[in-house]
Amino acid sequence: MRTHFDKQLSDMQDEILRMGSMVEESLRMALGALAQSDHETAQRVHDFDATINAQRFAIEDFCVQLIARQQPIARDLRSIVAVMNMIVDLERMGDQAKGIANIALGLGPHPEWEGLDELWQMGDIVIAMLDQCMKAYAAHDIKMAREAALRDNEVDELYLRLRRKVVQRCAETDNPALVQSYFDVMRATGYLERYGDQATNVAERVIYIFTGAVDEINPEPGETL
Repeated sequence: MRTHFDKQLSDMQDEILRMGSMVEESLRMALGALAQSDHETAQRVHDFDATINAQRFAIEDFCVQLIARQQPIARDLRSIVAVMNMIVDLERMGDQAKGIANIALGLGPHPEWEGLDELWQMGDIVIAMLDQCMKAYAAHDIKMAREAALRDNEVDELYLRLRRKVVQRCAETDNPALVQSYFDVMRATGYLERYGDQATNVAERVIYIFTGAVDEINPEPGETL
């Protein structure tokens, strides 16, 4: 029975790694669609979100059945409960990618992105964060998970820098098209900022699986653990 249970836990891990890969690819496509005003790719991201959601519910159902049938304890139970939390954050990360794709669907052929490199830098970092979280989960690597979560500080700094830049540009122009482009930038960076927060949550759950410790790595100002 233990051998069978271990196989089920391994299957669970494989499925969440698959979901992580799906969510990562969704954001890559969404950012590409945003950069190129590619409505076709943006629509694929929008449609792909239903597949990500279905994967979340399939994993959740699998976890519930494991708990009901195997009645796991200690680290096995921690692993299953943590996964049930991780898939919620992964699904929300897919929602952020869909949000960016929705912005791309509304773009004209030549949006104003010049000098707003922080947007793409944020995208690169949050994708790397998720990739590192999934590798840490597969390798049982607590240090790697913590390093991934700490990169959220970079994301927050870029977000604030870009927000200041956009506010200044809006104040300096009376061109409605430019203002709309800048508004789209801020919406996209808001999605990326939340994506980074959710990647941090995933990293914290990875750490919890292997240590049993609930460790909030990047608490918001004023929060207490």
